[in-house]
Order: sequence, then C-alpha cells, then structure tokens
Amino acid sequence: MNKPECLKKGDKVAIVSLSRGLLGMPSCRHELDIAIKRLEDYGLVPVIMPNALKDMKYIEEHPEARAADLKEAFMDKDIKMIITAIGGDDTYKTIPYLMEDEEFINAVRNNPKIFTGFSDTTNNHLMLNRLGLSTFYGPCLLIDIAELDDEMLPYTKEYFEKYFKSEDGFEIKSSPIWYSDRKSYGIEEVGKPRESHKEVHGFEVLNGSGTVTGKLYGGCIESIYDAFTGNTYSDEPSIYEKYGIFPTDEEWKEKILFLETSELMVTPDELEKMLMEFKKKNIFNLVKGLIVGKPMDEKYYEKYKDVYRKVFSDLDTPVFYNVNFGHSVPRCIIPYDRECTIDYDNKRIFINESILK
Repeated sequence: MNKPECLKKGDKVAIVSLSRGLLGMPSCRHELDIAIKRLEDYGLVPVIMPNALKDMKYIEEHPEARAADLKEAFMDKDIKMIITAIGGDDTYKTIPYLMEDEEFINAVRNNPKIFTGFSDTTNNHLMLNRLGLSTFYGPCLLIDIAELDDEMLPYTKEYFEKYFKSEDGFEIKSSPIWYSDRKSYGIEEVGKPRESHKEVHGFEVLNGSGTVTGKLYGGCIESIYDAFTGNTYSDEPSIYEKYGIFPTDEEWKEKILFLETSELMVTPDELEKMLMEFKKKNIFNLVKGLIVGKPMDEKYYEKYKDVYRKVFSDLDTPVFYNVNFGHSVPRCIIPYDRECTIDYDNKRIFINESILK
C-alpha cells in the first residue's frame, strides 16, 4: 500500500468537490475564505480545481467533471494533498470515469498524495484503496479547515497536523470535549464558538476483550450499506462489483473495520438493519475487530449501544465504541490500511507504523 509524503511549507493542496456542490454556493463564500487563509497560514498553497466552485446543480449533474478534477489533482506532481470540500450522497458516480482511465490509475500509483475527507467520501477512499493508496478518513474543508470559530478545534487541529509529520506511529485518544453541530453556518456565526460538552463516557467496549492487530478499513456506514444494497441508487452495487472495490473474504480477515453514522442520525432500527447486512455478508465474523464512531450530537448514544450489543451477541468479534472520527466533532484521522492495535482491556488505540513518508 503506497504512502504519500508528509506536507511541508510551499506544498500545493488541491480542493475538490466530489459529492455535494456546496463549496461554490455564495452562502459558503465566507467559509471558503476562512479555509484558504488557514491553509496559507500553514505555508500551503491552495489550488481550487476547475469544477470545485461550480454550483450545486452542475456538480450533481456532471460526475464526469468531478472525476476530471480528481484526475487532474493526481496528475499534477506538485500537488501533495487533496482535500474534499464536503460529503454528499453520489460520489460513487465518479468511479466508472476513473476506474476506466489508465492515466488516472497510473497517476494514483505513481504520484501518491495525502487524500482526506469523510462521509460520502468513503466511496473515494475505497476506490483509492483498491488502487493501492493509503488515504485518510479525516478532516474536510468546509467543516474542519473552515471552522467558524477563531481557529480550528484543538483536537481536530492536533490530528490534522499529523499530515506534516513523519512519525513512527501514534495513539488515537478520546477527546476530553465534544461539540454540538451548529444550527447555522452563516456569516453571522464567524468568530462564535460551538456549544461544547465534557466527555463523560470515553472509549467503551461493547463486546470482546484482549488485544487485536489489523489493517484499518471502513467509513460511513450509510455509504457502505448503499454500496451493498443499492438502497439510494440502484446501480451502485453493480459498479462496486464491476471494479472489485470491496475486499475479498481473505482480505477482510486482515482488517479492523471502522464504521460511523452520518448527520442523518438514523434510528436504532435503521442502524440494526444496516448492521445486519454486514452480518449477512459474514463481514463481522471475518474482521479482527470493530471501531465505532461517536454518534453525532450523541443522539441515540445508549440506544445505538444496545443495537451493537444485540447484533454482536453471538459473535466473538470485539467492538470498540465512541471514537472521535467521522461526523462527530471534533475528529481524528483514521489511516486506511495502516496497522492498528486495539487494546480492549485498557481502552486504547495505537497506529503502529508511520502513515507518511
């Protein structure tokens, strides 16, 4: 699995809109300005890709344009990082354009870059993973870099700055504070802090014990469920099958799976339905362990725990709950296919190797 190089001052960073086209909307201009300044404060050179600021309708109707932006970013050897604007629900539509393009495939393999984002970006991560690139389920532009408070949230910033370091590994720790979602992201919110809460749960073990080591793989549960079932778009499973995006059974056996729920805040019954699809495919029995993200705004916190306990009641697979990644705020970075050890007895998560060159 190819590792990208760590960032340094003067590096170019590509900004792409691969899902929902919010970035180009006038109502988000203040967020774009904040994000550009923050990246420049790190000494980076933001490069907005040609279609990234197109309006929402254009972005929705032209997945080939979204794909072209991602290809151009990988083809440019001076670009060292690609950051997604935000999630959405149909970035899977870019996959055929990219997986049929030998120039793109060769660029991903020969010009590895940091690729970061979450939510619907899961589809991009899984495609790039199949092409041999280790990417990062982590901060995106509009939610994290463009945080409306006077600076990025401290925990998110700590993990974002790991993109600048060549470390032998690191520990993913529980954030002492979590934040509610903003009711508005309008210009009137600039400089205002989010509502914060003391973390009272920390990491929780819902099933199993001991220590497991494996390679990290996963994303937003709704995105993966849709790719399994075609729940949102009927052609999505056939695209995943055609290009062999998902791991084989043998590959699943080496994975530690990470899953988190989106801003949709699905009901416990809906969550159980999605988890049962993974169980039906025998994935939970194959993987070495499961890491579950903190529910956004802690909605259904206890009820989600009950669902996981129910689904895993007849499995030995250990389940680690309430980790700060994905739609929860703040968020860490989860490096795909890097070796991870989870100590369920002491409630600790370690990344055992360098994530960057």
